Amino acid sequence: MDARAELEAIADPAYRDFQAKLVPTVAPDRILGVRIPELRKFARALWRERRAEALAFLDQPLPHGTYDEMNLHAELIGHAAGTVEETFSLLEAFLPAVDNWATSDLIRVPTFKRDRPRVLERLHAWMRATGAGTEYLVRFAVTQLMELYLGDAFEPEQLRWVAAIARPEYYVNMARAWYFSYALIKQPEATLPLFEERRADGSTIIDAWTHNASLQKARESRRIDPELKAHLQALKVRR
Repeated sequence: MDARAELEAIADPAYRDFQAKLVPTVAPDRILGVRIPELRKFARALWRERRAEALAFLDQPLPHGTYDEMNLHAELIGHAAGTVEETFSLLEAFLPAVDNWATSDLIRVPTFKRDRPRVLERLHAWMRATGAGTEYLVRFAVTQLMELYLGDAFEPEQLRWVAAIARPEYYVNMARAWYFSYALIKQPEATLPLFEERRADGSTIIDAWTHNASLQKARESRRIDPELKAHLQALKVRR
């Protein structure tokens, strides 16, 4: 399968420059310009009609040559994942090769809903990962926690897991801020005290940058009433 040629055939070169602005960590010459709806349509058809080729593509060395091929791989993970353990293996092979937030956030894994306790345990482990190649593994874990565990599966200790992440990468901390902003909306009683709490030295429990970014994102939501928005504004800290 010549994935690059097939993706080039459905790419929109005019869209390429727009995509390049969204993913500044990717070299522009690695972007073909395939729009996400077209990519998803292609991935579905490839999996249904040419499964052997799709599996062979997933076995190719990583990273793939283009941003769009990496996105195709991300899409195919959702189709190829069988058991939860197989899903973990696919993700642990792929995410260390990811170099941008969009590819990481593109991944959808229906199998995660089949065994939430085991998935939660693995997400917690991924959040604690360190070293080279773990940036988007950590980001993925945080975004999955946000998507799957802020409803009925929520437990207050999960907030502390995200607060405990101490990494310098912008896209990890943006994911943390995104998570906390949604937590303030969906689980305010458990989340608000984390922003009100201070250590003995007066510092916030969450690092100051993520603390303020979380509050800002929450204040931008229409799902938070004006009184709470005013309180969140008062919780902002100077850095």
